[in-house]
Amino acid sequence: MKAGTIYGVGLGPGDPDLMSVRADRLLRSARHVAFFRKPGREGQARRIVQGMLAPNAIEFAMEYPVTTEIPLSDPRYNRLLSAFYADCTVRLLDLSTAGQDVVVLCEGDPFFYGSFMHLYTRLQNTASVQVVPAITGMSGAWTATGTPITWGDDVLTVLMGTLPEAELTRRMGDTDALVVMKIGRNIDKIRRALRATGLYDRAWLVEYAAMPNQTVTPLPQAGDRVAPYFSIIVVHGQGRRP
Repeated sequence: MKAGTIYGVGLGPGDPDLMSVRADRLLRSARHVAFFRKPGREGQARRIVQGMLAPNAIEFAMEYPVTTEIPLSDPRYNRLLSAFYADCTVRLLDLSTAGQDVVVLCEGDPFFYGSFMHLYTRLQNTASVQVVPAITGMSGAWTATGTPITWGDDVLTVLMGTLPEAELTRRMGDTDALVVMKIGRNIDKIRRALRATGLYDRAWLVEYAAMPNQTVTPLPQAGDRVAPYFSIIVVHGQGRRP
């Protein structure tokens, strides 16, 4: 029996119209569809493809054992996630061995800070795996501001809000244009780092980029609210122009 292929399919920033033609084709013909989510939630990836899957598609929800319940520095965090990814890998490999193709839904691009990467590294030497790239969430965010992110020789830096404040401040001070991801409960730390580097007044908060509930707000006008997980902070470069 010929083994099936496991596809990591990038869905883009959130609007189904921004998917690639190949992603759309694979989704609509898929018999087995897997996606990540928090327990009790629909899952953002699954929400994006609502109405696109075949009526007979068999869905496999991969539910994280932990997200923000314990700190990243807690040894249990990596231990729990490692076991989770290993279990998901076995499930997908069983389907592939049985000759079934599987489409794994991935927000943004599968190789850009996505959970699928942890499955890919476990599967790449034992199964047929293909990755379908996509528009990243950050591209959707800076496009939503209506202003180019970089000009001329600007250097763009992408930072995770989970970094220590001192590291955020250092790296912000060394760049021309900036994207900060994984905002959530890190928003106050990020604000302090932006103020320390003089970037605060130029920063934009984009929530749910390219989704129906998208908002685009200058960060100083966003108040003290905690931003949702699907939010990105953007600081545009001011580089050389003709």
